Amino acid sequence: MVRVRPMTTATVESRPYHHGDLSRALVDAARKILETDGPAALSLRAVAREAGVSPAAPYHHFKDKAELLEAVAHEGWVELDHALSKARAATENPGERMSNLGVAYVCFARDNPALYRVMYDCSRDKDALPDQLKEGGAYCQVRDTLAEQSKTPLAEMDLELATIAGWCAGHGLAEMIGFKQFAHLKEVLGGEEAFLRAVFQHLGMFAKFAD
Repeated sequence: MVRVRPMTTATVESRPYHHGDLSRALVDAARKILETDGPAALSLRAVAREAGVSPAAPYHHFKDKAELLEAVAHEGWVELDHALSKARAATENPGERMSNLGVAYVCFARDNPALYRVMYDCSRDKDALPDQLKEGGAYCQVRDTLAEQSKTPLAEMDLELATIAGWCAGHGLAEMIGFKQFAHLKEVLGGEEAFLRAVFQHLGMFAKFAD
């Protein structure tokens, strides 16, 4: 009979991490736990178990759960930026660009509910959106689109306020998209994304920026 030797800490720590990147593996594990079991199930120990490393391994990269969540949130903002950039580049008609950005924003939130919540939870803890948003990130996708679509040059204050309004419209609809009261409208309009596009097209604040 062959005896199975218990796995020691050394054995666990000798496992190859995902592509040799422990930090990446831990963030991926955290995201999986968040989406599958919710934030209450997240801990550094749970993340280590999901990633297949020792309980001590996460502390080599993150001092606590909050720091790990910050890394997860950062990744979320980067992915949102990519989603908006893709939608912006794919829209040939300038008059439809803001609506399509809004649709992309809400779809991102819908498809990544736990990640989206972490992104805003971390921001609320700091009373500020991440600096990356105003340095070329997702926020800039909205601001630059509004600037491009304006018939006349915009004052800096007007552009900033319009960007905030557009961002809040997307965030508000992302929070409400699952409400059952909208089911009939989605059916009539031909699906959820068609419903989202129709809502954004009916926001009068975008009219002044359309060609």
